[in-house]
Amino acid sequence: MRIKLLNTKETAEILCVSEAFLERDRWAGARIPFIKVGARAIRYRMQDIENYIEENLCYSTSQGCA
Repeated sequence: MRIKLLNTKETAEILCVSEAFLERDRWAGARIPFIKVGARAIRYRMQDIENYIEENLCYSTSQGCA
């Protein structure tokens, strides 16, 4: 089984957020799971990105989404 790992830039593009948003998320406790490869490289699994999107899906602004 081969899992494609995405870098921070690719992940930010998929989520339509900045790379700084993802960096702050990692500092704040990582709502989006990540993988640390070596001393500095950060990677994300597509499955985790998709799960994050599903968990934050809202149908109304009055529903009190995260």
